[in-house]
Amino acid sequence: MSDSSLEALPSAAEVPAKVASWLILLALAVGGFAIGTGEFVIMGLMPDMAADLNVSEPQVGHVISSYAVGVMVGAPVLAIFGARLRRRHLLLLLMLFFAAGNMGSALAPGYQSLMLARFIAGLPHGAYFGVAALVAASLVAPNKRAAAVSQVMLGLTLAILIGNPLATMLGQSISWRYAFVAVAVIALITVAMIALFLPLDARHKPSNPLTELQAFRRPQVWFALGIGAIGFAGMFCVFSYLAMTLLDVTKVDRALVPLAMAAFGVGAIIGNLAGGWLFERLQFRAVGVVLVWSTLVLLLFPLAAQAMWSILLASVAVGSMVALSPPLQTRLMDVAADAQTLAASAHHAAFNIANALGPWLGGMAIVAGFGWTSTGYVGAFTALGGLGLYWLARRHERRHPLPA
Repeated sequence: MSDSSLEALPSAAEVPAKVASWLILLALAVGGFAIGTGEFVIMGLMPDMAADLNVSEPQVGHVISSYAVGVMVGAPVLAIFGARLRRRHLLLLLMLFFAAGNMGSALAPGYQSLMLARFIAGLPHGAYFGVAALVAASLVAPNKRAAAVSQVMLGLTLAILIGNPLATMLGQSISWRYAFVAVAVIALITVAMIALFLPLDARHKPSNPLTELQAFRRPQVWFALGIGAIGFAGMFCVFSYLAMTLLDVTKVDRALVPLAMAAFGVGAIIGNLAGGWLFERLQFRAVGVVLVWSTLVLLLFPLAAQAMWSILLASVAVGSMVALSPPLQTRLMDVAADAQTLAASAHHAAFNIANALGPWLGGMAIVAGFGWTSTGYVGAFTALGGLGLYWLARRHERRHPLPA
């Protein structure tokens, strides 16, 4: 073996460090898997929940929005109050809170109590992902941050591919309540993994809540949050009513609904990895590319919904819109300066504004008589809105360049 080959091998000290980093990312991704399964499982169980709770499918869509409102409230509030805590301690508390919220969802006696339980379960969502993204970014070189963030988010996308279809089948075969019990168990597994693998970072200094609030004085922070809140709503608009579109428009058997959910998950994994890759090459321009792609995909969705083979392809394409997340998350790290925790958490609050806005707008179109496939056109309109905000952000940045 040549000297150059020997130099390329990792040292004995580097190997344990890489293994430790991998285990930390795995623990954080398992938490993302729990949150993703809990967030999206209602989409596949909408008909079952509507029948059991004696409400309409659009009313079940309001349960999805209730969770999203919890994320919007909890992300900034918990990030501010948790700024003084070590990141390890904060992650443990957030995941315990999430487990409790999902057990409450499983035990909810009726529609109104379920709405409240989903709101409570959503509170720790944004703060968890925000802090997890910061921990992941701290493990790698600055030019690899987007890839590290996408690895944490891989748990969320795997939840769409694996967790959501399995939870849907569990809910269909026994009861939708057992799906939330499963989510709570995975959350508790995450608590154990974080306690085992994530050390207390002595170098990280807890932030001051007032310092964190300074992030909202920066226009580029608001542009990034607005793009996520509006530009991403189209994905949730389509996905929230995908099960009913399959049953009423595509006319498939109820047992095939998890297959379409899995197809969406395949697209989400592709999009998640592509988003990190795009940002490393295009930086903020990656956001514009993803929004153009999203608009085209959503416009084609109503046509694709007419046959099983085409709606499966469309589900993959809609899922790939997740590519917007890693670039926006990393962008917020760049523009938030010292207010990292709040800005990173607010990113997920913005995405859950999209999660509330999408089902609400889609539900209004459906109730107005435009049909289940109208969600594609509604979603394309929101993607264009996000593209408009992206253009304004680029224009503002040319006039007021970011500090080097």
